[in-house]
Amino acid sequence: MAVPKSLLNSLTFIFGSAIGFFLCYMLFSLILEEQVKTEPRILYNNPHGRHSDDDESDQLNGQMNFNADAGQHKDEDKNIAEELHQKVKILCWVMTGPQNLEKKARHVKATWAQRCNKMLFMSSEENKDFPTVGLETKEGRDQLYWKTIKAFQYVHDHHLGEADWFMKADDDTYVALDNLRWLLLKYNPEEAIYFGRRFKPYVKQGYMSGGAGYVLSKEALRRFVNAFKTNKCSHSSSIEDLALGKCMEAIGVKAGDSRDTSGKETFHPFVPEHHLIKGYLPRTFWYWNYNYYPPIEGPGCCSDLAVSFHYVDAATMYQLEYLIYHLRPYGYQFRYNPDFPKNLKTQNLSDTARDNPEPKVEGPLKASK
Repeated sequence: MAVPKSLLNSLTFIFGSAIGFFLCYMLFSLILEEQVKTEPRILYNNPHGRHSDDDESDQLNGQMNFNADAGQHKDEDKNIAEELHQKVKILCWVMTGPQNLEKKARHVKATWAQRCNKMLFMSSEENKDFPTVGLETKEGRDQLYWKTIKAFQYVHDHHLGEADWFMKADDDTYVALDNLRWLLLKYNPEEAIYFGRRFKPYVKQGYMSGGAGYVLSKEALRRFVNAFKTNKCSHSSSIEDLALGKCMEAIGVKAGDSRDTSGKETFHPFVPEHHLIKGYLPRTFWYWNYNYYPPIEGPGCCSDLAVSFHYVDAATMYQLEYLIYHLRPYGYQFRYNPDFPKNLKTQNLSDTARDNPEPKVEGPLKASK
């Protein structure tokens, strides 16, 4: 019995449509998959939302020693940096977790962490081989403030006398310690003050971005730890940086101005390209409404003495290490060279603080005379 021609045409049409639909589906799936791979991971319109935790795509196999060629730099004049290393002592502690030791924390340890006067890695559990301090907490974003409280309590109880300033950073933050020391030299660690990237909502004096890192003076650390003993502050929120900022305001710790002498920001909540490239961050993005000082797009965004960048993956950690401490344009002196105390070698930290008795917290840092 012959099949009607109309039925054959219908079947051919249905079969062809199915094949066409399948091919279109596969094509669009590939396109969307590629877009997801290349989409910036930080563009989530919530300053306290996503933390770049468990992305496996940026892992590096092994740890690199970018400072093995010390002989190549043996003739560099590092006298000022070495003097500051002794005069402005900074304890750094990095927030990490067991799942991030190999893919993140080890690269911090191989790069900028070597320039801290004291370095600690804080985790939910102890690891004697890495090593990490075990805070005996759970992991997860809702535990960040609790981990921060316990970390600062540990630092206060075990290492208070080993440093003047106490820096908290994430395991995907890069910190230029030499630039941080220049910033802090103008201030007295016995003043109740802290520095970072200053945001403005919810706290009258502003608060410091957690991702960009923040640094507490010795007196600020004392007050913070004591505030939980006297119930002036409490573990009332899982939003680490905002909760810490509210506590700091309540106990009289000033939110300092970390901009350089030309008014440019030094602490940065994203990687360099997101600040430097105009249009990278859409105007609907939360960042534009959170800055305490008017944010700038393009090269004017960032100080030549930048202190930190956030959302730095393992590869970018080494790129920054190379660009900051190894790459040199031949025949140039630094174009931005702020004034510096001429008698640094005979000057101690208390002398510097006495010359600057009242920290300036409402305007750019003033260059020393």
